[in-house]
Amino acid sequence: MLALGLWSRRFPNILPAALGKYPGDALWAMMIFFGIGFIFPRLTSVVTALSALGFSCAVEFSQLYQSPWLDSLRNTLAGQLILGRGFAWNDLAAYAVGIFTGWVLEWLWEKSAASKKMSP
Repeated sequence: MLALGLWSRRFPNILPAALGKYPGDALWAMMIFFGIGFIFPRLTSVVTALSALGFSCAVEFSQLYQSPWLDSLRNTLAGQLILGRGFAWNDLAAYAVGIFTGWVLEWLWEKSAASKKMSP
């Protein structure tokens, strides 16, 4: 997922221009969703999704705070990938889409696993 997100930023011309940088943002948020689910496997999918959305929004809103040390961190590649560089309302929608997609994928995975257990 991380590789797909980096790929979407490195080669933006491959995707429709109307999507802009948002596929990478959605994949980043999906990665957060799956990461929280991996670290805290006992959480329900809804709690995991809400936690991922809260974390993603907190990171986005943190971009409104500017300080020299934080700006210098954001100017590194790792800082850009983790913390972002500038606040944008549209990023919040991309995060929601990514988390929702992750939630649906998890639901499909669980449904498939449950049906395999039930079949003889």
